[in-house]
Amino acid sequence: MRITTSKSKNSESFYITQSYTNANGKSTSKTIRKLGTLAELSAQLHTDRDGVVEWANEQARLETLKYKSEKEDATVMIPFHSNRLMDYNKQKLFSGGYLFLQSIYYGLKLDSVCRKIKSRHKFEYDLNAILSDLIYTRVLEPSSKSSSFRAAKQFLEPPTYELHDVYRALSVLASEMDFIQSEVYKNSFFLGDRMDRILYYDCTNYYFEIEQEDGDKKYGKSKEHRPNPIIQMGLFTDGDGIPLAFSLFPGNQNEQKSLKPLETKILQQFGCDKFIYCSDAGLASEDNRVLNHMGQRAFIVTQSIKKLPAEDRAWALKKTGFKRLSDDKPVDLTKLTDDDKNQLYYKDEPLTTKKLDQKLIITYLYDN
Repeated sequence: MRITTSKSKNSESFYITQSYTNANGKSTSKTIRKLGTLAELSAQLHTDRDGVVEWANEQARLETLKYKSEKEDATVMIPFHSNRLMDYNKQKLFSGGYLFLQSIYYGLKLDSVCRKIKSRHKFEYDLNAILSDLIYTRVLEPSSKSSSFRAAKQFLEPPTYELHDVYRALSVLASEMDFIQSEVYKNSFFLGDRMDRILYYDCTNYYFEIEQEDGDKKYGKSKEHRPNPIIQMGLFTDGDGIPLAFSLFPGNQNEQKSLKPLETKILQQFGCDKFIYCSDAGLASEDNRVLNHMGQRAFIVTQSIKKLPAEDRAWALKKTGFKRLSDDKPVDLTKLTDDDKNQLYYKDEPLTTKKLDQKLIITYLYDN
């Protein structure tokens, strides 16, 4: 609500008015309360015009609070007619959970990404609607593409496309996979900061219930020990565990070799070139370490003690030479007491291999 005034030849009157949209969809206003003339209010409040205006604005604020309170407490009557039959062919229940995801989807500007993709392809279906519904249903009700399409029909905004459009869109999305990932990464900064100075990398694989190899579906070492063809996936996440980029590669390929192509894409397409690479020993080959010893990159990877040279292995297993992480105080692990529980200790030494000068760090957590 706001203050309005009307002036005549001899006086000025103050009103509280409210704006609203009428039944025809036009904006209009109505008078809620007449406060009085300037002369009356000045005499009543013992002030000048500025004081009257200040008082009037406060009255408008109080009226606004009163209106909101009454509206929140208002009882809404929904009429039901006992002599009318329900139309069983009409949808009455809708799913609205996707609306919470919708703000994130558009915050990542995926609608703009879809428009850019459309400019490079010739198709008539609504790629933005298909991609958004696939994402919503993947989060809310993970299932097949056909089941996802049926689930999307329960949304407040049901699909305007057909199921065959979904299948046709999959090939387009697959061909634009790298572009979508890079754009999502760049646009994610509109939603908040990313801890992209630390990147974790790992691989997994997915089996297919088929017996013959097909394309990249190859026989390989399944994480689930299944005797079926698999496809492997490498995934980068940031320091908060939020996915950054992924790649798919044949099931019979050594996963060590999957790092370089994906990291090259991150460097070239994402503009992310300063980070610490972290992985387990399975993805910490010397070539991968060398790759992350260039430019503004570094690495922290796990190392199997069994695979160390004998001299380094003996040093690593000695219980002397450790320091307490909290204050760098030297400690002897054989003399720890209960007061030292849950403390982290470490020691380090240079480790030189054929291609790199590194630092070997041994850590020990006392929790006995």
